[in-house]
Amino acid sequence: MAGVALVVGALAVTATLAVGCAAAGAASVRAVRLTAAADAAALAAADAATGAVAGAPCPRAAELAARAGAALEDCVVAGVTVTVVVGVAVGPFRARSSARAGPAP
Repeated sequence: MAGVALVVGALAVTATLAVGCAAAGAASVRAVRLTAAADAAALAAADAATGAVAGAPCPRAAELAARAGAALEDCVVAGVTVTVVVGVAVGPFRARSSARAGPAP
């Protein structure tokens, strides 16, 4: 009977580690996608700020963030440099990422 308890314990530990690794992997993928959404939104807004494309910078950033499944939380335009913050709900938490685009300083 002691062997059965040992095997059950080992399986429980292995299952817990597998679930933890899967959750960490999913969080990593979500973070990369959110960063990509912030980068795309900032670049689109900077294009609008420089006049390369028609439209206002912040609505363009909101459109690109929404296409990526995120929401634009903040948009600051300083000349032709744009800083955006996008976010997405992750269970009861909120994940955020920011990006800045514009000409080189």
